[in-house]
Amino acid sequence: MELTEKVKQCIRDVNDFPKKGIVFKDISTLLLNPLICQEIIEHLKIRYEDADLQGVAGIESRGFLFGFPLAMALGVPFIMIRKQGKLPYDKISHAYHLEYGSSVIEMHQDALTAGDRILIHDDLLATGGSAAAAAELISKCQGIVAGFDFLVELSSLPGKNNLESYQVPINSLIQY
Repeated sequence: MELTEKVKQCIRDVNDFPKKGIVFKDISTLLLNPLICQEIIEHLKIRYEDADLQGVAGIESRGFLFGFPLAMALGVPFIMIRKQGKLPYDKISHAYHLEYGSSVIEMHQDALTAGDRILIHDDLLATGGSAAAAAELISKCQGIVAGFDFLVELSSLPGKNNLESYQVPINSLIQY
């Protein structure tokens, strides 16, 4: 069976979460299967091992789950992009709009060096707001956004279109 089908079988739909009308793609059930999780990391490692990356940035919190092991597999630093108020050192911030509200994310200003090529990873691409905000943080530190990577893409939403202006690869393991 293909990896994409294995992953789809592990993801649970939760209706009306976090609000009525939303079908939440719950990856907590995927995390219960370490063999498939290892396959995902190996798949991502092969995809990005020749991409000349100097880091992987993961978006809090589910972007940490596969972003950190991917960075370790590639032998590059992992950059935490966190919700406002969660990082203890000098940081930069970026405000953005979500599907159902707004938020601010932050990154340590010394997390990367100017010119570093950084892959942005998150679990899900919906509207692309948090991924675009992460790209803005990378750019504010004079890093180069090398691409976007997601486990799941909700292709009925405009996320991919909203990230195309960065003119970098946008990859997702599975689409709904």
